[in-house]
Amino acid sequence: MDLILWLKAAILGLVEGATEFIPVSSTGHLIIAQNLLGYTGTTANAFVIFIQLGAILAVVWLYWRKFLDLLLNFWKPGKARQLVMNLVIATIPAVVVGLPTDDLIEAYLFKPLPVAAALVAGGIAIILLERRKITVKVASLDDIPWKLALGVGVIQVLSILWPGVSRSGATIMGGLALGLSRVAATEFSFFLAVPAMIGASALKLYGVRDQVGAADLPVFAIGFVVAFLSALVVIKGLLAFVAKRSFVPFAWYRIVVGVAVVVAFALGVGR
Repeated sequence: MDLILWLKAAILGLVEGATEFIPVSSTGHLIIAQNLLGYTGTTANAFVIFIQLGAILAVVWLYWRKFLDLLLNFWKPGKARQLVMNLVIATIPAVVVGLPTDDLIEAYLFKPLPVAAALVAGGIAIILLERRKITVKVASLDDIPWKLALGVGVIQVLSILWPGVSRSGATIMGGLALGLSRVAATEFSFFLAVPAMIGASALKLYGVRDQVGAADLPVFAIGFVVAFLSALVVIKGLLAFVAKRSFVPFAWYRIVVGVAVVVAFALGVGR
């Protein structure tokens, strides 16, 4: 029994759950946290992929009635079919771009300094976008037209090509730029995360299936549960937050963290 390893698992689970659905990049935070905690390597990477499923489960848990409606009614004309089609359409760009580039990006950009640069660049982008006057064209998740869904899916590709951009940041801010209301953009980001992350996680976990043994299960379980519980809290809080406020505080947080990481690594911390 390695209590230190269990503590690292809990910390990383908390990082995942707390950052997955807000526009600060969970992948970027996990890469930085892994390096600072000294928890890297094939098994550690499999662990990080696995705990993302815990965060995704939080979305399904909170919106279980909506998911049940989609499951029961997607086959007939109506809002359920429209949302399912939007999720499929928005996921296609990530699949087309992500599958052939995944190994290359992981080899060269899954490092603290590229992530720090993405955090700063994304923070600046959020501030600039929030200063624009945007006309809301779509108020509700169920009323998003397929063209806007595709636009959000294309913008999501930025988070695949540059770790640290933030999948949720790209989809939420992309949705706002295209005319979705804050709540509609945020909820669509939640729902879009489910097929995108389940598919990506399944493929990656299958690729490392021989690297994980029974001894790793307690560590994986701790991270999964902590990610699930912390994501529940964040999702509820984020919806209440975006209904009344802008995303500028997240932007400044990104910039501060990105600069701090650059300074830390310049001083040799985390190497």
